[in-house]
Amino acid sequence: MRRKIPSTTALISFEAAARHESFTKAAHELSLTQGAICRQIASLEEFLGVELFRRSRRGVKLTEAGLSYSRRVATQLDAVERDTLSVMGQQGANVIELAVVPTFGTQWLLPRLKDFQQKHPEVTVNLTNRTRPFLFADTDFDAAIYFGDADWSGTESHRLMGENPMPVCSPSLLGKKTHLTPGEIAELSLLQQTTRPYAWRQWFNSQNLNIPRDMTGPRYELFSMLAQAAMHDMGIALIPPFLIQRELAERRLVIANPQALSSIKAYYLMIPERKVESASLKAFRDWLVNQAQSYNLEG
Repeated sequence: MRRKIPSTTALISFEAAARHESFTKAAHELSLTQGAICRQIASLEEFLGVELFRRSRRGVKLTEAGLSYSRRVATQLDAVERDTLSVMGQQGANVIELAVVPTFGTQWLLPRLKDFQQKHPEVTVNLTNRTRPFLFADTDFDAAIYFGDADWSGTESHRLMGENPMPVCSPSLLGKKTHLTPGEIAELSLLQQTTRPYAWRQWFNSQNLNIPRDMTGPRYELFSMLAQAAMHDMGIALIPPFLIQRELAERRLVIANPQALSSIKAYYLMIPERKVESASLKAFRDWLVNQAQSYNLEG
């Protein structure tokens, strides 16, 4: 069945004309004549059966349908351009498209990734932030690193490490004390992590405390945001120490209480079953699991 898609030339001409709301400027940008732009727009309108521009002596103006369509066309052309540049940049290389939870990717994975590059220069690893599970079939991802229980249909899981967050705050919030009691922590502004909504409740419960306001306080999606908020005296946060090693070493953050929150959840490498035999993914899997094991032994 033939697809109902206009010519690419017509879409590019329309996108430029819509962006400038001028056939003349679109023609100049695309190195075409104004007449050529007019013909492309006219053919597109005929194809759609919809008027995209209103013409007058003062120029052209998008109709409501033209404005809505132009936004969609621009988005799709941008996506096609990105995909084209990506393919051009690969030059036949083995590429792994990896979805990764943001702070883990920047604070733990990236500092180690050079080692993988040196050992496997033929493989390129691209990182994209994703905070929640998704359907691999709906994306171009080859694998994912996420925090959870490994219950991800159609995948092979490899446990990397637990999280074990601890209460941390700025040195000024801690003052002259070496640590804060759970009761003292309960009196502070509790910085909440959006994807861990019950973290503070679980931590207080592990201390045999029931705090009515344990789920109140500002909410942030990323641990890096929590860390910044805590460094600026906005409250106290539950953060895994391995994600803030530099901040702790430079005493921009301090551990307010050494009691960690244990959890059955962990960071996992998830590989869709249809890709487990990929040589490049096998190499990355073995390297990553080895890196995690070494880190866990050091810890």
